[in-house]
Amino acid sequence: MKKLLFTLGLIVAVAAIFAQAPVGRGGKQLNAGVGLSEWGVPVYIGMDFGISRDVSLGGELSFRSWEENYHNEHYDHSIIGISGNVNYHFNYILNIPQDWDFYAGLNLGYYFFNNPNDYPGDHDSELGVAAQIGGRYFFTDKVGVNLEFGGGNAFNGGKLGITLKI
Repeated sequence: MKKLLFTLGLIVAVAAIFAQAPVGRGGKQLNAGVGLSEWGVPVYIGMDFGISRDVSLGGELSFRSWEENYHNEHYDHSIIGISGNVNYHFNYILNIPQDWDFYAGLNLGYYFFNNPNDYPGDHDSELGVAAQIGGRYFFTDKVGVNLEFGGGNAFNGGKLGITLKI
């Protein structure tokens, strides 16, 4: 386990060399973290691709589980979310320093609810459309933290995570 952690740390350190925020045309970044939701604490992993200097296109996979007492019965639920997003990055037009990345955009996803067969409630799989606004701060050229606010999707409220430029 120590060797695995050392290897992962070494990969992150070596990756922290030649990049700028935001992702930029042809760039890629990996995002992972936790979110806020009325149904459990979601975890997510996603990838963004720079399609122009100011626009990125991405995809994300999320999972969460929670317990519910409904009509004096206990139920265990889970949700898997698959979504895509498009963001506009404001760094160039607002002349924001390179270690910051401020963006806003839209996302579209489908959320698969896994409910017990005898669950009488109304949690059903659904399509979600939402908007988000967020920012990143890069500690190095390749490693940063991400805070995003939004609503209407799997992360009602927001999410917090890390970003690795690859």
